[in-house]
Amino acid sequence: MNISLSRRLIAASTIALAAVAIVPTTAAAEAPTAAVSAPFAKKVLTPSETLASTPWKTTSARDAQGHRVALDDPAVSNFVGWAYFKADGTFTMYNLDDSPKMHGDWSVAADGSSRWIAAKDANGAVLFQRVVPIVQLDKNVFTYRVFPNAADQSVYYDIVHTKTNHVEPGTGGRGPGAHGGHGGHGAGNGGHHFNNGNAH
Repeated sequence: MNISLSRRLIAASTIALAAVAIVPTTAAAEAPTAAVSAPFAKKVLTPSETLASTPWKTTSARDAQGHRVALDDPAVSNFVGWAYFKADGTFTMYNLDDSPKMHGDWSVAADGSSRWIAAKDANGAVLFQRVVPIVQLDKNVFTYRVFPNAADQSVYYDIVHTKTNHVEPGTGGRGPGAHGGHGGHGAGNGGHHFNNGNAH
């Protein structure tokens, strides 16, 4: 056999074996990708899960023209404080000095368009209900809109809350949003405001 022909056959065989070794089958190519990406997949939170994922602090307010409104302005002051929305559908709110404001039940529309709360007294009786449109809800910002007068939708205030790590007062420092009992969080201590434009 000619040495040149032998070298060509060996070279061709080597190239063919290399091609087979380098090009994996479709199933083999897909298997490692699925196994590697699964641990890194992020869970997309529902609007309710997003609201319950962190404590919130009121950090600003804006009027219908986009102007900042001071948090002590009577038009928005009743909406200012710390808020803890728990996954079990209950909430507690406190004034910024950590004094109790209100507690009760909450929910968010499945599409994230609105939030409902029912504030309750120490015996569980509903004091008032409020539905507010949600302007923004993500892992860092929760903004809802309030209307002082339901008949005039051109006048409103956007109440902006930001994610915080503030430990819920009265929970013994067990961490943000720790589940404390409702006893002692009596309503009536925070000057509740019934927003007629958002009545439920």
